[in-house]
Amino acid sequence: MHDTPAPRLPLPPFDEAGARQKVLMAENAWNTKDAERVAGAYTVDSVWRNRSEFVQGRDAIQAFLTRKWEREREYVLRKDLWAFSGNHIAVRFQYEWHDDAGQWFRSYGNENWEFDDLGYMARREASINDVPIQESERRIFGPRPDGDTSGIPLE
Repeated sequence: MHDTPAPRLPLPPFDEAGARQKVLMAENAWNTKDAERVAGAYTVDSVWRNRSEFVQGRDAIQAFLTRKWEREREYVLRKDLWAFSGNHIAVRFQYEWHDDAGQWFRSYGNENWEFDDLGYMARREASINDVPIQESERRIFGPRPDGDTSGIPLE
């Protein structure tokens, strides 16, 4: 017998407020760099494309995220709602991090999300580009302050 997972509010179909809430919830979770917590927002059989890597299943997502945050030091992320419809949300994002050698990067990307009826993400497709930056060029310093729902800065 399978236990039915608890719903992850807000549920689809999304209105603008619900879509924005999902985006901020995802940003907040990813900024914890807690791979188990983040992976818990995905279906057990979730399918990902992250850059050129294909990942399937919550356990594989958790392992992927663990590797990611071991490599991307001082990772900090901002997400912004781009569009939504039904059970789909499109997001643009930026995050900053540095490698073991101390080189800073700003990573720019877009994600397409698809949710199941209980509000878990069943599909995530991410396209990401990394741009080397100087530490003095950083714009993101830690998670968003409480109540900040502003967009991400454009170059």
